[in-house]
Amino acid sequence: MRELNQRAVLARLRTAGPATRPQVAKDTGLSKPTVGQALLDLERRQLVREIGRTSTGPGRSAVVYGENPAAGFVLGIDIGRERLRLAVADLSGAIVSRVDERNRCRSARGLVRLVGDLGERTVAEAGISPADVVAKVVGSPGVPDKETGGLQHAQNLPGWGRRGLIDELTGALGEGVVVENDANLAAVGELTAGAARGAETFVCITVGTGIGMGIVVNGQLFRGAHGAAGEIGYLPYGTAQGTPPERGMLETEVSGDSVVRKAHQQGLVDVRSAKDVFELARKGNEPALKAVGEEAKQLAFVVGAVAAVIDPELVVLGGGIGSNTDLLAEPLEQALRGTTPLRPRIVAGELGETAVQSGAIAMGLRSAREVVFDRALELRTS
Repeated sequence: MRELNQRAVLARLRTAGPATRPQVAKDTGLSKPTVGQALLDLERRQLVREIGRTSTGPGRSAVVYGENPAAGFVLGIDIGRERLRLAVADLSGAIVSRVDERNRCRSARGLVRLVGDLGERTVAEAGISPADVVAKVVGSPGVPDKETGGLQHAQNLPGWGRRGLIDELTGALGEGVVVENDANLAAVGELTAGAARGAETFVCITVGTGIGMGIVVNGQLFRGAHGAAGEIGYLPYGTAQGTPPERGMLETEVSGDSVVRKAHQQGLVDVRSAKDVFELARKGNEPALKAVGEEAKQLAFVVGAVAAVIDPELVVLGGGIGSNTDLLAEPLEQALRGTTPLRPRIVAGELGETAVQSGAIAMGLRSAREVVFDRALELRTS
């Protein structure tokens, strides 16, 4: 019962913010003496702390308590083909250090080593020890395979599907590593702190180097039977030609490379990246606008297919390509009108390039808070 009371008090401080003992008692329904004892126990275990006193009203001032955000930390990592983004956050979710580096690795072994080195650097820059990090969440393209320990369907990262890769990441980063699909984490990030706040059933479609989708149904991340839900790059598209392309039929048509290819077809033979194409389109370049329009039409196919299967209340577009909704929205909506009567609301993601990292932090916080509570309980009883 004592532990349950402590959990109730701590949950109140986490969800509603700092409060006095009478405020906590009122909100939890516990008696003031019970709350007082719980706060005392939590303070001894360094899970809560005094953060000030009330200064209004007659009589003595009351102590204001808050969760101790330094009781534990979370390391969130976003592994992409182009960039590696890492961040350490305290238990309040506040970022205390951040590292962003270009991914120049062309082998799985080199990439694992680099991620480990950058993890150590990010923790050091936070001014904490590795033992203070109680949760580590890695976002990566692909689907974790429990049998092989590799990440399947991650063609943009050479060697990433090899057996034992997740164990190698754990060896480089330390125990407690959770590896999750990057599109899933982008959805968690947008749900927690972005464009999908308050949504119950939505999808987050990320279009960049490749294309992926995170699915949230009834407020919960949906992974499917084998973790491959949302691997929309493999949606059938066009005409079957024997062996399917390694990257998937749809991904070859809706991705950064496809934007560049469409621009070349429009005569813009000098452009080298999708970013260049969108920049030209914003300046009114007609061939670039046509290339963007073609990309939007094919993206409308994706949204229409998803709407028919999942019926989401919201479609969040993210990634380096998907985030250009100022250019994509009008041709996408026009194409949808000629494609399907099912047209969910489409919005731009709010988190941009930090969506995966934000989702990793949010997922890590869920387990970190339990870990620090259990760890403090063990120390008290040992």
